[in-house]
This record gives sequence, structure tokens and C-alpha cells, in this order.
Amino acid sequence: MSKENVAATQTLKKALNLPMMVLYGLGTTIGAGIYALVGELAGIAGYYAPISFLLASVLAGFTAMSFAELSGRYPRAAGAALYVQKGFASTRLSTIVGLLVFAAGIVSSAALMNAFIGYFHEFFQLDRKVIIVALCLVLGGLAIWGIIQSVLVASIITLIEIGGLVLVIYTGTSGLNDLPQRLPELVPELSLTAWGGILAGSVLAFYAFIGFEDMVDVAEEVKQVKKTLPYAILITLIVTTFLYLLVMLVSVLAMPPEQLAKSKAPLSLIYTHYSGNSATVISVIGLFAIINGALIQIIMGSRVLYGLSSRKQLPAVFSKINSTTKTPVVATLMAVGLVLIIALYGRLSGLAKSASIIMLSVFTIVNFSLLLVKRRQPKPQESISFPFWVPLLGFVTSFAYVIMEIVRLIIG
Repeated sequence: MSKENVAATQTLKKALNLPMMVLYGLGTTIGAGIYALVGELAGIAGYYAPISFLLASVLAGFTAMSFAELSGRYPRAAGAALYVQKGFASTRLSTIVGLLVFAAGIVSSAALMNAFIGYFHEFFQLDRKVIIVALCLVLGGLAIWGIIQSVLVASIITLIEIGGLVLVIYTGTSGLNDLPQRLPELVPELSLTAWGGILAGSVLAFYAFIGFEDMVDVAEEVKQVKKTLPYAILITLIVTTFLYLLVMLVSVLAMPPEQLAKSKAPLSLIYTHYSGNSATVISVIGLFAIINGALIQIIMGSRVLYGLSSRKQLPAVFSKINSTTKTPVVATLMAVGLVLIIALYGRLSGLAKSASIIMLSVFTIVNFSLLLVKRRQPKPQESISFPFWVPLLGFVTSFAYVIMEIVRLIIG
């Protein structure tokens, strides 16, 4: 067999099972956001911040269910782009959406690189550019090494991240014991003021649930994908919601929301408040959370390029699989190179806002794609299916968030 034929028959390695996919999903969803988001959310929604998280979970859940159904119907890499192609029957729109997902992943990873620097400087002082280059080399090398190795590392770091949240929850058990007596403080009145803050908080909290969409881009590396991937997405959302609610409850029961809002490291503050100990361990876990998010975004971006290329929507070079590592090396190198450039010259806040708007736009289009798909084929074979109103509400929610974000950019 010629080298050309060997290269043509190389495929991604199917190595990921349900537990690994759930850990992968938790790693990309929980990430670093929750370690900083608690204070900002408390400043917006006050004692009603847990309700904001619950509302955001429901709203994000509609889109998560759309992705779960579509991942069972079409279990291929570069999922969002494929879903749009199946819905709109437009290769051009599919390619645009795929490149938007890729861009969001690259920009998000670059933003996390910049976030890492702030935490790193709490312990060591090194030049910003040196840190970024070193991170890109390490994470890029790991992504090229193999999907099983990358996801194992991401899974271990995810367990550390979850351990940090569990540690905060555990130290705040005394606060949870007071919940029955203090419950009236956390239940909103039927007033515009109360629910206005809750809705505004839900917009911010919504971003803490973004990440499930990355899971579909490794579909071709998942065992029994039509069953495994949809359930992994749903389990990820449920576990994330449970952890976020407990963390938020512990936080608002510990101290007034306005005090939380002033802290740049709110979970560290909560941990110290309940335990009386130094919060260095929480800061270290925050570092791991950021690294994990950046790694998963690089993996996701490379698989989007691979998926588009394998369907002849991008040059064939991006779908070449290394015979030893079974990973798309060229696509990974492209992703890492762009992350490096953007991280060196971009800044955290602008990058994070850009990534959010891009992904919300993709959510809007993907939800509408499922509506079109379900009109032609209401019930998929051998995979999960949801009622028509699920993608409809996902479309309305995502589109509303896009409009709100654009208005915020224009106003402020």
C-alpha cells in the first residue's frame, strides 16, 4: 500500500468512554470562570444570586439538549458546522459556522493564557511573553501527543478543580446548616427590582455553563458515540448546576453580597472565612483550572479544522492524521500558533467578550438548525430526541443574549 493510501486510511482513535467524556465536559464547562464569577454575580443579583444560577442553568439547558440530540444524529467532528449544514443545506454557512467555533476556541484559549498570568504572578515573577510561549509549547505538545493522554491530563485537572469547589462547599457546611432559617432572604419578591437583578445576573451566570458545545468536536474519538456523547452532555450540565448552586449558596450565606462583590478572589475569601486558613490552595487550583480550559480549547479547535477538512470544506492538509499519535498534527499546530499570536497581543477582557458573542451566535444558528432538521425527520434512529419546543426555546434564549451583548457593547 502506498504512503498516500496509508495516510488516507488513518482515522482518529476511538478511546473516550462516558466517564472520560463527562470529565472532559466538566473541565471545559467549570473552568476558571466560577472561581471569579461568584463575586460579580453577587454584586448584580445580591442574595438572589443562587436563583440567577438556577435560571441560567435552565436557559443553557435548552441549547445543551439541542447539542445532545444533534450529536446523536450526526456524530462527527466539527459538530456545529455539520449540524448547520444538515439544517440549512448550505456548505458555505456550515464553513462559516465552523470557522466561528474555531475562532471562539482560539480566542478563549488566548484569554485563558492571559488570565493565567495574573494568578502565576501571585507566586512567581516572570516576563508575560515567556509565560505565554512556554504554556503554548507545553499544551500544544500534549495535544499532539494523543487524545487519550490529553483527556487523561484534562480529567485529572478537572478532578482537582472539582475538589477545590467541594473543599469550599465542605468548609461552608456551617453556612448551609443555617439555610432553613435564612431561606426567606434568598427567595425573591414578585417585584421588578428583584427579578430585574435576577435576570441581569442570569446573563452573567449563563457564561459559566458554556463549554458543553466543545464536547461534540471530539465525537469521532468517542466509543458508542450515539449513546455516550448525548448522555455525557446532559450529565455535565446536571453536575455543573449542582456544584454551582452549592458554591453560590455557601458564598451568600457567608457574608453580605456587597462584600463578596469587592473581592477579586471570592472563593479564596469564602474559604478563609469558613476555615480560618490561608487560601493558597484555592489559588493554586485556579491556576490548574485555567490551564485545563486552555488545553481543551486547543483540542477543540484542532478537531474543528480536522472535521471541516475531512468534509472537503478546508484544505486537505488539516485532516492528515499522524500514524503514531492518531492526532491531526497540522491542525493542532495551526491552533497553537494562532493562540500564541492572539495571546501575546490581546488582553483578557476584550478576548473573553469576543469569544462569548461568537459562541452565542453559533448557539442561535445551531438551535435553528435542529428546528429545520426535526421538521424533516422528527425522530432520529438509535439516539436521544427532545420535543420541538426545546430547540425553539434554545434559539429564542441564545438570540436574546446575542442582542443583549451587542447592546452592552454599544452602550458601554
